[in-house]
Formats: sequence, C-alpha cells, structure tokens
Amino acid sequence: MKSYADIRAMLARMERARSETAQHLATVERQIVARAERMTVTSQAKSRQSRHRRSNSMWTRADERIFQEKLAAIRFARRVEIDALSRKLARQAGAVAAFRIRHRINSPEREDA
Repeated sequence: MKSYADIRAMLARMERARSETAQHLATVERQIVARAERMTVTSQAKSRQSRHRRSNSMWTRADERIFQEKLAAIRFARRVEIDALSRKLARQAGAVAAFRIRHRINSPEREDA
C-alpha cells in the first residue's frame, strides 16, 4: 500500500503534467494570434505608407476582417496539433479527477496557505 506522501507526490506530478500541457496549448494559441496579427499588419502596411500618421490608430474594420480570416486559416493549418493537445489536456484532467476520487483527495493543497 502506498503512503499518503507517495499518493500526494503522484498527484502533484499528474497536476504538473496537466499544467504543462495547458501552458503548451496556450503558447500555441498565442503564437497563432501573433502570426495572424503580423501577417495582417504586413499585408496592409504597403497600402498605407502614403497616409501613415503615428497619432491615429490604423486598425480598421477591414483589418479586423483580414485578421480573423488569417487567424482561422492558421488555426485550420494547426488543427491537428491543437486537437491533440486539447484531447491530452482532457485526458489528464479526467485522470486527475479520477485519482482524487479514488484516493479521496478533495481539493488541491494550497502552497501559499
């Protein structure tokens, strides 16, 4: 039979792995948004060089539409990676919940308390 400390250590490892997967998924999402924004700004910069003013916001409704289109295209291109990470995250969350139920651990220990 495993000791309480072993069970808590195993739970901590499982939660850490889940947290790393969530961070990876968030990083992928940030990369996608940043790339779509760079592509939008780059594609529109040439058409606006003659009327550029630093004081005015240059983001228009057309830019937003182009940004959303590019965002959708990049997400579609990386859908396999996003889906795999999402499924992995769901599996890990389920495993942590099942582990908590099996070992009767109700809530995470607070490290700052």
